[in-house]
Amino acid sequence: MIELIAIEIAGERALDLAFSDGSRGRWEADAVLARDTVLTRPLQDPAYFARAFIEAGALAWPNGLEFSAVSLHATLAEAGALIRKAA
Repeated sequence: MIELIAIEIAGERALDLAFSDGSRGRWEADAVLARDTVLTRPLQDPAYFARAFIEAGALAWPNGLEFSAVSLHATLAEAGALIRKAA
């Protein structure tokens, strides 16, 4: 199972993600933030967005919002934004 192993802030609405399979990618949160829900609204604040952390291999924020590593990996792969480790 793929897990997140590292995250790095890459702007007000983006994170560089590193996965347990050696792949990496930049996740842009614009589509998620456009939903404007109770859970996504705090992420509009760049300081709050920067409080992202890894919990049990998933991307998380203090308010309970979480994204699984599998879904993030698939999203990046489908967008052609996943950089795979060279063999």
